[in-house]
Amino acid sequence: MLIHSESEMLEYGRKLGAKLKAPSVLELLGDVGAGKTTLTRGIAYGLGINENITSPSFTLSKEYTGKNYRLVHYDFYRLSNPGIMSENLTEAVSDPHTITIIEWGQSIQNVLPKKHIIIEIKYIDENTREITEK
Repeated sequence: MLIHSESEMLEYGRKLGAKLKAPSVLELLGDVGAGKTTLTRGIAYGLGINENITSPSFTLSKEYTGKNYRLVHYDFYRLSNPGIMSENLTEAVSDPHTITIIEWGQSIQNVLPKKHIIIEIKYIDENTREITEK
């Protein structure tokens, strides 16, 4: 699927978020600037979260409360060894009321459930992204 603008990415995320049931785990794949946090913002809107969604690059994780579910957003970009964050992630993934979104999850693959949603975002050009759900 091709996305041609930030507003299309938000709408795609909103529709996805509206369909999600907890517990769900989503792993977002894509280069820096591909739109992973924008997609997460859209998913949050679909979950009824009206807070400002920002990248957790420096804090590693951020939590938000929606109408029915909690959203936990992780970014492991700066982490080669997740250490204690593995325990935190395991708790979130196991919580039946939580939607978990992970960016840069290569270092925590052993913690992720075998069955999770993988969304790859490929940068095509400044305004276009290609999204593949696996």
